[in-house]
Amino acid sequence: MAHLFLVKDIAFQAGLSTATVDRVLNGRPGVRRQTEMRVKAAIAELEKQQAGAMGSGRMLAIDIVMETPQRFSDAVRAAFEAEMATFLPGIFRCRFHFAEVMKPAGLVQLLDRIRLRGTHGIVLKAPDVAEVAAAVARADAAGIPVVTLVTDLPNSARIAYAGADNRAAGETAAYLIGEFLGAGGGKVLVTLSSGRFRGEEEREIGFRRVIRARYPDIGITEISEGHGTDVATGTLATAALAADPAINAVYSIGGGNRAVLAAFDMAERPVRVFVAHDLDADNRALLAARRIGFVLHHDLKTDARSAFRAIMSRATALPRAVTPSLSSVEIVTPYNMPAAD
Repeated sequence: MAHLFLVKDIAFQAGLSTATVDRVLNGRPGVRRQTEMRVKAAIAELEKQQAGAMGSGRMLAIDIVMETPQRFSDAVRAAFEAEMATFLPGIFRCRFHFAEVMKPAGLVQLLDRIRLRGTHGIVLKAPDVAEVAAAVARADAAGIPVVTLVTDLPNSARIAYAGADNRAAGETAAYLIGEFLGAGGGKVLVTLSSGRFRGEEEREIGFRRVIRARYPDIGITEISEGHGTDVATGTLATAALAADPAINAVYSIGGGNRAVLAAFDMAERPVRVFVAHDLDADNRALLAARRIGFVLHHDLKTDARSAFRAIMSRATALPRAVTPSLSSVEIVTPYNMPAAD
């Protein structure tokens, strides 16, 4: 397997031991096909980073760890890759660790493994639970800065949060739905991927507060723990619609929007207004087809830039830490949807 990189660099990128990488590179027996593919993917990623790197500044290798549906992780990967080459003289190398569903124990094990292997920083989207906060504390004690992404861990040792004001986003969704439904009222299906994420909880709190204060004739039905996946979210949505004939609107906090719409179609029920989050590929298509009315979008490249700057400030020992500002929330309709990158 031809390559121009040190074994330790390939191992770091692939998340494997140097011994395992050496076996793959030299074609020794006893290597699983999946492991071989990880090594090939790591080499391809290093080649892409090398081609895009400019200048001769310091290389900062960071790990991006996320429990999130693939449609969102794809958007995050694209945003971080787009921002990497803009940081000169410091150049970032990103290693991505994405899973649609990850148990806290497995997430903690991954964070500890990254800490022991070594990294210049961690960007983390994770549930706000005690064991994850403890793993963040261990990383911080080892001199590894952690930046939370799109959902915060405010009671942890993270050095910064990069993302939007989630409570304000939920309030904005309530305003859009409340004004659209008007005096006729109705009931909103609020979908969360999981109640363990603080960002989703803050969106829901903001949404409920404005609905309660300004639109008391609108009811709320909540579904959760579909993890943003189509199968699980669709099953939950189907059950909710069967149980409550008054549901006529959707505020999708956690994703799985195609499945939610399919549940309405199956029940032969109209959706008067549908508000979603994030301009991922699915939501772009649904917005263009007029299946959803509004997307609350914030620029992930801005979040990536904030995370890079926070980590760089720690790595270069700047006298004053960089505090990222919250990224702004934009209301996107079929008529003002920005072009895809």
